[in-house]
Amino acid sequence: MPDLTLVIGNKNYSSWSLRPWFFLRYHQIPFKEVNVQLFTASTAQALEPYGSNAKVPVLTLDEGIVWDSLAILETLSEMYLGGKGWPVDVNARALARSISYEMHSSFQSLRDALPMNCRKQYTIKNISPTLQADIVRIKYLWAKCRRQYGSKGEWLFGEFSIADAMFAPVVLRFHGYNIELNTEERGYVQTVLTQPCIQAWMAAGVLETAVIDNDEVANGGQYSICN
Repeated sequence: MPDLTLVIGNKNYSSWSLRPWFFLRYHQIPFKEVNVQLFTASTAQALEPYGSNAKVPVLTLDEGIVWDSLAILETLSEMYLGGKGWPVDVNARALARSISYEMHSSFQSLRDALPMNCRKQYTIKNISPTLQADIVRIKYLWAKCRRQYGSKGEWLFGEFSIADAMFAPVVLRFHGYNIELNTEERGYVQTVLTQPCIQAWMAAGVLETAVIDNDEVANGGQYSICN
Protein backbone atom coordinates (compact mmCIF):
# COMPACT_ATOMS: atom_id res chain seq x y z
CA MET A 1 0.00 0.00 0.00
CA PRO A 2 1.23 3.54 -0.70
CA ASP A 3 2.26 5.97 1.99
CA LEU A 4 -0.71 8.21 2.70
CA THR A 5 -0.63 11.89 3.55
CA LEU A 6 -3.85 13.70 4.39
CA VAL A 7 -3.80 17.47 3.93
CA ILE A 8 -6.41 19.14 6.12
CA GLY A 9 -7.46 22.60 7.26
CA ASN A 10 -8.12 24.02 10.71
CA LYS A 11 -9.54 21.30 12.95
CA ASN A 12 -11.75 23.81 14.70
CA TYR A 13 -13.59 24.70 11.52
CA SER A 14 -12.89 22.34 8.62
CA SER A 15 -15.83 19.97 8.45
CA TRP A 16 -14.72 18.62 5.07
CA SER A 17 -11.32 17.68 6.52
CA LEU A 18 -12.89 15.85 9.45
CA ARG A 19 -14.59 13.25 7.26
CA PRO A 20 -11.59 11.39 5.81
CA TRP A 21 -9.53 11.99 8.95
CA PHE A 22 -12.23 10.28 11.03
CA PHE A 23 -12.48 7.41 8.56
CA LEU A 24 -8.72 6.84 8.54
CA ARG A 25 -8.41 6.99 12.31
CA TYR A 26 -11.46 4.79 12.93
CA HIS A 27 -10.07 2.07 10.65
CA GLN A 28 -6.54 2.56 12.04
CA ILE A 29 -5.11 3.18 8.57
CA PRO A 30 -1.66 4.76 8.96
CA PHE A 31 -1.23 8.22 7.44
CA LYS A 32 0.76 11.40 7.79
CA GLU A 33 -1.06 14.63 8.51
CA VAL A 34 -0.34 18.03 6.99
CA ASN A 35 -2.22 21.03 8.39
CA VAL A 36 -2.84 24.10 6.27
CA GLN A 37 -4.32 27.23 7.84
CA LEU A 38 -7.36 28.24 5.82
CA PHE A 39 -8.23 31.74 4.58
CA THR A 40 -4.78 33.21 5.04
CA ALA A 41 -2.48 34.96 2.59
CA SER A 42 -0.45 31.76 2.20
CA THR A 43 -3.28 29.21 1.91
CA ALA A 44 -3.49 29.13 -1.89
CA GLN A 45 0.28 28.82 -2.22
CA ALA A 46 0.41 25.98 0.31
CA LEU A 47 -2.29 24.04 -1.55
CA GLU A 48 -1.16 24.88 -5.10
CA PRO A 49 1.02 21.74 -5.53
CA TYR A 50 -2.00 19.47 -5.03
CA GLY A 51 -4.13 20.89 -7.85
CA SER A 52 -7.21 20.89 -5.61
CA ASN A 53 -8.32 24.44 -6.45
CA ALA A 54 -6.94 25.59 -3.07
CA LYS A 55 -9.36 23.37 -1.17
CA VAL A 56 -8.96 20.71 1.51
CA PRO A 57 -8.92 17.83 2.17
CA VAL A 58 -6.37 16.26 -0.14
CA LEU A 59 -4.99 12.73 0.05
CA THR A 60 -1.64 11.91 -1.52
CA LEU A 61 -0.89 8.31 -2.50
CA ASP A 62 2.80 8.17 -3.30
CA GLU A 63 2.57 9.75 -6.77
CA GLY A 64 -1.24 9.97 -6.88
CA ILE A 65 -3.49 12.70 -5.50
CA VAL A 66 -7.17 12.59 -4.56
CA TRP A 67 -9.17 15.60 -3.41
CA ASP A 68 -12.76 16.09 -2.22
CA SER A 69 -13.83 14.35 0.96
CA LEU A 70 -16.23 11.87 -0.62
CA ALA A 71 -13.77 10.92 -3.37
CA ILE A 72 -11.14 10.32 -0.69
CA LEU A 73 -13.50 8.16 1.36
CA GLU A 74 -14.42 6.00 -1.63
CA THR A 75 -10.76 5.66 -2.62
CA LEU A 76 -9.83 4.54 0.89
CA SER A 77 -12.73 2.08 0.93
CA GLU A 78 -11.52 0.52 -2.32
CA MET A 79 -7.86 0.44 -1.34
CA TYR A 80 -8.08 -0.76 2.26
CA LEU A 81 -11.52 -2.26 2.86
CA GLY A 82 -12.35 -4.04 -0.37
CA GLY A 83 -15.21 -1.61 -0.93
CA LYS A 84 -16.73 -2.33 2.49
CA GLY A 85 -16.67 1.31 3.48
CA TRP A 86 -20.19 1.04 2.13
CA PRO A 87 -22.65 -1.48 3.64
CA VAL A 88 -22.47 -4.97 2.13
CA ASP A 89 -26.22 -5.36 1.65
CA VAL A 90 -27.16 -3.95 -1.75
CA ASN A 91 -30.21 -2.03 -0.51
CA ALA A 92 -28.39 -0.62 2.49
CA ARG A 93 -25.49 0.33 0.24
CA ALA A 94 -27.83 2.18 -2.13
CA LEU A 95 -29.35 4.13 0.74
CA ALA A 96 -25.95 4.87 2.27
CA ARG A 97 -24.75 6.27 -1.05
CA SER A 98 -27.91 8.32 -1.44
CA ILE A 99 -27.70 10.00 1.94
CA SER A 100 -23.95 10.54 1.64
CA TYR A 101 -24.25 12.21 -1.74
CA GLU A 102 -27.17 14.28 -0.44
CA MET A 103 -24.99 15.39 2.47
CA HIS A 104 -22.25 16.23 0.01
CA SER A 105 -24.43 18.40 -2.24
CA SER A 106 -27.19 19.80 -0.06
CA PHE A 107 -27.99 21.43 3.30
CA GLN A 108 -26.60 24.84 2.38
CA SER A 109 -28.62 26.63 5.06
CA LEU A 110 -27.13 24.36 7.72
CA ARG A 111 -23.62 24.97 6.40
CA ASP A 112 -24.10 28.74 6.30
CA ALA A 113 -25.93 29.21 9.58
CA LEU A 114 -24.16 26.62 11.74
CA PRO A 115 -20.46 26.57 10.84
CA MET A 116 -18.54 23.86 12.65
CA ASN A 117 -16.74 25.22 15.69
CA CYS A 118 -15.18 22.88 18.25
CA ARG A 119 -14.26 25.67 20.66
CA LYS A 120 -17.69 27.04 21.49
CA GLN A 121 -21.20 26.15 22.55
CA TYR A 122 -24.16 28.16 21.34
CA THR A 123 -27.87 28.37 22.04
CA ILE A 124 -29.92 29.29 18.99
CA LYS A 125 -32.77 31.69 19.70
CA ASN A 126 -34.44 31.72 16.29
CA ILE A 127 -34.17 29.21 13.50
CA SER A 128 -35.02 30.20 9.94
CA PRO A 129 -37.47 28.04 7.95
CA THR A 130 -34.72 26.92 5.56
CA LEU A 131 -32.42 25.88 8.40
CA GLN A 132 -35.28 24.09 10.14
CA ALA A 133 -36.01 22.20 6.93
CA ASP A 134 -32.38 21.04 6.75
CA ILE A 135 -32.43 19.92 10.39
CA VAL A 136 -35.69 18.03 9.93
CA ARG A 137 -34.40 16.34 6.78
CA ILE A 138 -31.19 15.17 8.47
CA LYS A 139 -33.12 13.79 11.44
CA TYR A 140 -35.44 11.96 9.04
CA LEU A 141 -32.48 10.38 7.23
CA TRP A 142 -30.87 9.27 10.49
CA ALA A 143 -34.13 7.75 11.72
CA LYS A 144 -34.74 5.95 8.42
CA CYS A 145 -31.29 4.37 8.42
CA ARG A 146 -31.31 3.42 12.08
CA ARG A 147 -34.78 1.88 11.94
CA GLN A 148 -34.06 -0.12 8.79
CA TYR A 149 -30.47 -1.17 9.43
CA GLY A 150 -29.44 -0.23 12.95
CA SER A 151 -30.19 -3.57 14.62
CA LYS A 152 -26.60 -4.78 14.09
CA GLY A 153 -24.86 -1.89 15.80
CA GLU A 154 -24.87 1.71 16.87
CA TRP A 155 -24.05 3.36 13.53
CA LEU A 156 -26.46 4.49 10.82
CA PHE A 157 -26.24 1.12 9.09
CA GLY A 158 -25.27 -0.93 12.13
CA GLU A 159 -21.57 -1.00 11.28
CA PHE A 160 -19.50 2.12 10.70
CA SER A 161 -19.59 3.30 7.09
CA ILE A 162 -18.77 6.20 4.82
CA ALA A 163 -22.19 7.60 5.66
CA ASP A 164 -21.17 8.04 9.30
CA ALA A 165 -18.00 9.85 8.26
CA MET A 166 -20.03 12.14 6.01
CA PHE A 167 -22.45 13.08 8.79
CA ALA A 168 -19.86 13.42 11.57
CA PRO A 169 -19.54 17.22 11.08
CA VAL A 170 -23.32 17.51 11.41
CA VAL A 171 -23.11 15.70 14.73
CA LEU A 172 -20.56 18.25 15.93
CA ARG A 173 -22.82 21.05 14.73
CA PHE A 174 -25.92 19.64 16.45
CA HIS A 175 -23.88 19.26 19.63
CA GLY A 176 -22.22 22.67 19.45
CA TYR A 177 -25.41 24.57 18.72
CA ASN A 178 -27.56 22.59 21.16
CA ILE A 179 -30.05 21.46 18.52
CA GLU A 180 -33.04 19.81 20.16
CA LEU A 181 -32.88 16.02 19.75
CA ASN A 182 -35.12 13.11 20.63
CA THR A 183 -33.79 10.02 22.38
CA GLU A 184 -32.93 8.17 19.16
CA GLU A 185 -31.12 11.15 17.64
CA ARG A 186 -29.28 11.88 20.86
CA GLY A 187 -28.09 8.28 21.00
CA TYR A 188 -26.53 8.54 17.55
CA VAL A 189 -24.91 11.87 18.39
CA GLN A 190 -23.36 10.31 21.49
CA THR A 191 -22.10 7.35 19.46
CA VAL A 192 -20.09 9.75 17.33
CA LEU A 193 -19.01 12.11 20.11
CA THR A 194 -17.68 9.31 22.33
CA GLN A 195 -15.32 7.96 19.67
CA PRO A 196 -11.74 8.52 20.88
CA CYS A 197 -10.68 9.88 17.49
CA ILE A 198 -13.53 12.40 17.45
CA GLN A 199 -12.61 13.49 20.96
CA ALA A 200 -9.01 13.90 19.83
CA TRP A 201 -10.08 16.01 16.84
CA MET A 202 -12.24 18.27 19.00
CA ALA A 203 -9.53 18.65 21.63
CA ALA A 204 -7.06 19.68 18.93
CA GLY A 205 -9.59 22.15 17.54
CA VAL A 206 -10.03 23.73 20.97
CA LEU A 207 -6.29 24.29 21.22
CA GLU A 208 -6.06 26.12 17.90
CA THR A 209 -5.79 29.89 18.13
CA ALA A 210 -6.57 30.90 14.54
CA VAL A 211 -9.91 32.62 14.04
CA ILE A 212 -11.90 32.51 10.80
CA ASP A 213 -14.37 35.35 11.17
CA ASN A 214 -16.92 33.96 8.72
CA ASP A 215 -17.15 30.77 10.78
CA GLU A 216 -17.77 32.53 14.08
CA VAL A 217 -21.14 33.59 15.44
CA ALA A 218 -21.58 36.58 17.70
CA ASN A 219 -23.93 37.90 20.37
CA GLY A 220 -22.32 36.07 23.28
CA GLY A 221 -23.43 32.66 22.12
CA GLN A 222 -27.02 33.69 21.43
CA TYR A 223 -27.24 33.32 17.68
CA SER A 224 -30.33 34.75 16.00
CA ILE A 225 -30.89 33.40 12.50
CA CYS A 226 -33.04 35.64 10.36
CA ASN A 227 -32.31 34.66 6.77
